Amino acid sequence: MVDEGYYGNSNLKRVGEIIEYTAHQTKELVRCTEDPVYFIKKYVKIVNVDRGLIPFDMYDFQADLVNAFHENRFSIVKFPRQSGKSVTTIAFILWSVLFNEEYVVAILANKGSLAREQLSRLQKAYEYLPKWIQQGIVTWNKGNIEFENGSKVFAYSTSADGVRGNSFNLVMLDEFAHVPHNMALEFFQSTYPVISSGKTTKVIIVSTPKGLNLFYKMWVDAEEGRSSYIPHEIHWSQVPGRDQKWKEETIRNTSEEQFRQEFNTEFIGSSATLVSGSKLRTLAFFNPILSEDGFDIYEQPQPEKLYICIVDCSEGVGQDYSTVSVIDVSQVPYVQVAKFRDNKMPLLFLPNTIYSIATKYNNAFVLVETNNIGQQVIDILHYDLEYENIYKLEQHMIKGLSISGGFKRSSTIGIKTTKTVKKIGCANLKTLIENDKLIINDFDTIAELNSFVRVRDSYEADNGSNDDLVMGLVLFGWLSSQSYFRDANNIDIRKVIMEEQNLLIEENLVPVGYLDNGLEENIFIDGDDVWSTHYISSF
Repeated sequence: MVDEGYYGNSNLKRVGEIIEYTAHQTKELVRCTEDPVYFIKKYVKIVNVDRGLIPFDMYDFQADLVNAFHENRFSIVKFPRQSGKSVTTIAFILWSVLFNEEYVVAILANKGSLAREQLSRLQKAYEYLPKWIQQGIVTWNKGNIEFENGSKVFAYSTSADGVRGNSFNLVMLDEFAHVPHNMALEFFQSTYPVISSGKTTKVIIVSTPKGLNLFYKMWVDAEEGRSSYIPHEIHWSQVPGRDQKWKEETIRNTSEEQFRQEFNTEFIGSSATLVSGSKLRTLAFFNPILSEDGFDIYEQPQPEKLYICIVDCSEGVGQDYSTVSVIDVSQVPYVQVAKFRDNKMPLLFLPNTIYSIATKYNNAFVLVETNNIGQQVIDILHYDLEYENIYKLEQHMIKGLSISGGFKRSSTIGIKTTKTVKKIGCANLKTLIENDKLIINDFDTIAELNSFVRVRDSYEADNGSNDDLVMGLVLFGWLSSQSYFRDANNIDIRKVIMEEQNLLIEENLVPVGYLDNGLEENIFIDGDDVWSTHYISSF
């Protein structure tokens, strides 16, 4: 299908249009086919804000990127703002579809309109190519184009169903850091089989950082060699015209934090997070040693170790997540050794999952949040599955809610997250993580911590984020201060932290000095020995 504007566009080659090539043109086609950088520099034109339509005379780093895209299957690029990231990748895509037959490309962005904007840039560059380089146009509209050689380019939003059911030779993910974390995760889970279906399929991910999300995880995995992606980082100073004076002016017109994220390409989390931003940036995540159906294992259970399972329940309808965090509390620091996370598991299946996980980890003690549907889950776990190691709670007039042995008739199983419980839990969780007394291994948990922000007088997930794993840790923070918990594992975490802080204070104290003024001398005789002393003053 071709829109009406195509028929009057004399710049575009029509299907079946005959072109007689000169010897020079034939030679040029061969060279362009072999060298994408040569083709782009000599024949691609772009629209410059100040100068209008100009040849795309690439910077050195742009030429290097095009070669990297050509030579590698998987590329991930961290770009500063306004550095030509879009035009560089679009130019490479244009070369790919012109000089390869039946080559299918998907351009994806966080919004469909942005993806179509990228496609329009490709169309604009194509329109100003010499006719003898062009392919005949079969389809030419805002959403996709098709060429006479069978190559196609589609523009989609980055959604879970964006490219489902299609096969592509190249997928470009533009501004991937700006796609909401859950949507990005679902997209990758649903489309990676499509992307990896061929042996030569390419994936190009380009973005400016925005928080600690899936783009951050993929970048770190690439840097540390835990994936097949080749990382490329572009520094703002590589763009001609950007120097220290430019940096200072940009910061004056924006802010230090905005410059660090958008131009210095630093990964900066949300502001006003429960755990300080400086601490969050140091948290290291690891790939699970085993992952299956939402259950990620970082350490297998060890004999004689004591584990705790913290459970947060959801309805399993694709929104909030049901989560289980498994924490080794045998010694300090406590360590997150496994986690379960699923938002589609039916409610009646969750107790069996909890039972299986808790049994695997040495019959771990279980604490279940019961604010919504959690009571049904814990009733099935306790009465139907007859799991015994579930924390019991009592309500005291003075102490409030506390863990108990469960011998009183008033004892209950499960915990409701009241304002008091959440306040205590948040304060303790902050202390544990910032003092390295709770080690988080899981990326999803760290990502939630980076979007767990202060809202009025409490903390909750930032817009578009989840906090189900973090709320489990909040309950663990509350649990860690309970005397019953301290007695069970013989660890008083508050005492441990206080002792370490006191030791640190002692080590940092300035030692007392003494001054010998050499003026006053006392002499005394002890047997055959004669002793001389001077007056010494302290300061």
